[in-house]
Amino acid sequence: SKKITRAIGRMTESRIPVSLFIDPDAAQIKAAREAGATYVELHTGRYCDAKTEEERNREFGLIEESAATAFASGLKVNAGHGLDYRNSARVAALDTISELSIGHAIISRAIFVGLDQAVREMLAVIKPPFPGH
Repeated sequence: SKKITRAIGRMTESRIPVSLFIDPDAAQIKAAREAGATYVELHTGRYCDAKTEEERNREFGLIEESAATAFASGLKVNAGHGLDYRNSARVAALDTISELSIGHAIISRAIFVGLDQAVREMLAVIKPPFPGH
């Protein structure tokens, strides 16, 4: 909307990067780019909640394609929502992804093993640094 575009413009003028949380969808990527966003964070919830391997693969394909599209259009790309120790590696391996929102998984695990161990376990899963860095 024009209101979002104006707000992003004011933030950009103040050197504040803007990230929009969007579905892995070409129309939403285009809208984010046209609005002047610096980043998009692709919603990974449907991928994480998939009940079958077929559904999971389809949702991952949308994330992979959308990340490539957004990256090629000049946006920086992050991803998140529902990512955890079981499903983050595949998304982290995409060279178009800069960051993952995985704090909830790490803090939840830290309750049982401590923060240091929880972070070390996640680092082993995602094998940083991300290719996009």
